[in-house]
Amino acid sequence: MTYRIHKAIDELNKSLLSLVAEVEENVVRVVHTLQNRDPESALKIIEDDQRIDLEEVKLEEECLKTLALYQPVAHDLRFIIAILKINNDLERINDLAVNIAERVLFILNDPPITIPLDFGLMAEKVQIMLRKSINALVELDRETAKQVCAADDEVDDLNRQMYDIIEKRTQSDPSSICVLLNYLSVSRHLERIADLATNIAEDVMYFIDGEIVRHRRADYDAM
Repeated sequence: MTYRIHKAIDELNKSLLSLVAEVEENVVRVVHTLQNRDPESALKIIEDDQRIDLEEVKLEEECLKTLALYQPVAHDLRFIIAILKINNDLERINDLAVNIAERVLFILNDPPITIPLDFGLMAEKVQIMLRKSINALVELDRETAKQVCAADDEVDDLNRQMYDIIEKRTQSDPSSICVLLNYLSVSRHLERIADLATNIAEDVMYFIDGEIVRHRRADYDAM
């Protein structure tokens, strides 16, 4: 029984890491579509969404099957629960990448506008958070998971700055309001990806320690 459940868990882990790679690639790609005004890349991300949805459903089914067949406890049970939660977060991250791709297509219908929106910096921080959350899972590194949680406030601040910039621009240039609202949506979606990367890091901390740390971000440094 022990061999079988460990083999099943190993397969779940491989499937999760495969999904991680695809979702991370889409997050990187969607930022490229915005910075380089690349409609073909945006369309590819949108087309891939259904396939990734199916992979998420398949992994969930395999987790539930493993729970039913082997009734794992302690460490093994926590790992499968963590996979289920991370799997869901990854699907939501990919949905947000798709939403950004759709916003990019709308943005490309309008002439470029000059505005100090540093999406490159924001996207870079989001990508680092996502990469670190996955590294924390692979290496079971609690310190890296804590770093992800701490970085979430930085992205929140950037999103608030984006809102202030766009609010002022809509007041001075009402004719650009449609494209500006699309930019605001992109900022908000990036901020949500950062939130979900933080969720993954929290799930990793749960797997390592068996302790739920949600809603305790102010206490991270003391943990």
